[in-house]
Amino acid sequence: MPPKDQRIVSVGMTGASGTQYGLRLVECLLHADYQIYLMLTKAAQIVIGSETDLALPGRVAEQTRYLTKLYKAREGQLRVFGDEEWTSPVASGSGAPHVMVICPCSMATLSAIAAGASENLLERAADVVLKERGNLVLVPRETPFSAIHLENMLKLSRLGVSILPANPGFYNRPTKVEAIVDFVVARILDQLNIDHNLMQRWGRG
Repeated sequence: MPPKDQRIVSVGMTGASGTQYGLRLVECLLHADYQIYLMLTKAAQIVIGSETDLALPGRVAEQTRYLTKLYKAREGQLRVFGDEEWTSPVASGSGAPHVMVICPCSMATLSAIAAGASENLLERAADVVLKERGNLVLVPRETPFSAIHLENMLKLSRLGVSILPANPGFYNRPTKVEAIVDFVVARILDQLNIDHNLMQRWGRG
């Protein structure tokens, strides 16, 4: 278990399909008593509306209240930041968490991170984690991958980024969508060294 001042995780969600993965990750981190800095791109908010039944408000402060209530989080445990909120802690190496997960991660966002573009807060936050040699996990949800996608992923992997595609396994014989989602979220939590009981370990059944 990390020290209290390290119990903060940045989570980014982009416009790729698979918002269930990101939302479930946020829920699990909150229940594990981590503080979350959440960044939702405008495209992510649109996809959340199309893939889930959530009625996510448009304003950042309202999103914070909505998700805090939805996941029964402590007051202040979850903070949502806007695309251009450059004064937020994630924008600077002196305040950003050591750990960040982008789930799901679009190929456009992955490309921007590989190029160091930092055109919005989410991309800047990822750039900060990279320059501070933190733990950055990207969960791409795309198929098939083009050569450009693969080259960008290889570049980031060589920089120490964990590339964790949303590819669920089926050896646990899932019978519902939630179990498939939990498989991927479990692998993300493993990368963060966070204990969980979301799935049965291979060979331990």
